[in-house]
Amino acid sequence: MNRLSTLPTTGEQARRALLLLGAPAPAHLLVRVHAALFDGDLSTAALAEVERNPVPGLCAALRPDLTAAPGVLALAEWPLERRILTPAVRRADELAMVARVAGFVAMAPAAGRAAALLLRELAQRVPHGVEALDLADAARAALADPQLIAKIAAEAPVREAAVERAERLDARQQLFGVPVVPHQRGGC
Repeated sequence: MNRLSTLPTTGEQARRALLLLGAPAPAHLLVRVHAALFDGDLSTAALAEVERNPVPGLCAALRPDLTAAPGVLALAEWPLERRILTPAVRRADELAMVARVAGFVAMAPAAGRAAALLLRELAQRVPHGVEALDLADAARAALADPQLIAKIAAEAPVREAAVERAERLDARQQLFGVPVVPHQRGGC
């Protein structure tokens, strides 16, 4: 029997969550955001399957060594520099995601308990977020922290070099990273 589903596909659901978040995100966060704010049945198991069998439009976030960041998905349409993760940029992305989700929930007057629980969870990741009257403002303030800005600037050469190397890769490697090469013992 052939059944038609009106639910969006795993790829469409992940895309919706990534568009809201605006940056590469771990699968568990995509699932939490989607479950709290959208209809569907997105699961970490389904996203793990996407990592094994790529879905058009989704790709891996990349480390500076151009290997795939495990469990972190991105949109294939995002430029390479947006998909390469370094620690400070990842922290800035996390804060920006919190601000975006908090703003989205604030504009959705019918947001329910799941959205409130999601915001409470995300507030833990923001300095003074738990006690903030406006979580989005607290996240934006943390983004403007001079120490974070300096760390991002310090990472810029590493990111630029990674983008330069990535541009020489074939299209598949640009989307899913280069294979991890085991460390060789001994030497020649």
